[in-house]
Amino acid sequence: MSTITTALIAEDEPLLAEHLRAELVALWPELEIVAMAAHGQAAVDAALAKRPQVCFLDIRMPGLSGLEAAAAMAEDWPEGTPFPLLVFVTAYDQYALQAFEHAAVDYVLKPVQRERLTQTVQRLRQALGGRAQAEDTAPALHNAVAQLRALLGTGLSAPAAAAAPLRLLQVSVGNTIQMVPVSEVLYFEAADKYVRVITAGKEHLVRISLRELLPQLDAGLFWQVHRSVVVRADAIAKAVRDEAGKLSLHLHGSTDRLAVSRMYAHLFKGL
Repeated sequence: MSTITTALIAEDEPLLAEHLRAELVALWPELEIVAMAAHGQAAVDAALAKRPQVCFLDIRMPGLSGLEAAAAMAEDWPEGTPFPLLVFVTAYDQYALQAFEHAAVDYVLKPVQRERLTQTVQRLRQALGGRAQAEDTAPALHNAVAQLRALLGTGLSAPAAAAAPLRLLQVSVGNTIQMVPVSEVLYFEAADKYVRVITAGKEHLVRISLRELLPQLDAGLFWQVHRSVVVRADAIAKAVRDEAGKLSLHLHGSTDRLAVSRMYAHLFKGL
């Protein structure tokens, strides 16, 4: 009896999603599509709920990109459960393809061609066969995190960086607009379509997404430590690892504790 393999497809264009599903069903009869997602956050939610063995992720989707969705999955993926094999679906872009190949991540081009998809299916089957013989699932997750970190570092999923780092933030306080020096910010935290701006003893809310704000910040001064948190590096007093191996940051001038996700734990590799 053949072993069933489970998969998720994340694609915001219904016709392309259905075409990919139909091609996969024809090429891989033992594949069960357990979820179809039309945007990045839906892909994250479905993956964490269904825990598929393979994820096909469109790079360009509303909200989270395919890379950002994969990173979000990796951050919350349960220990001891094999992380999905990832295949990114992308329109032709030489820079993107070089990045995927450098990170050893599989991809297929739009429009999806059966010959190329056949090669991908063969590689996935071989990889799944190797996993079935492995007792330790940790390397799969660690390798995926390293690959995603490398891809995110290429800027494939982020807006272009600003010509000069942001120095002042305009924040609304009642009927007035106040100027907050970015150098006084302890950390930024995503809050839906807004960002919480935390300074010593004060909190402001600005109408911008963290994804849009991040390229405007000085990368040497502000570190992303979680998909929803960016901290000023010289505001970090210490990093503490708990008994479960989770990292958290203690800050100068604040009692807040900031969690460090798997994607960014390498920033504190001395611990």
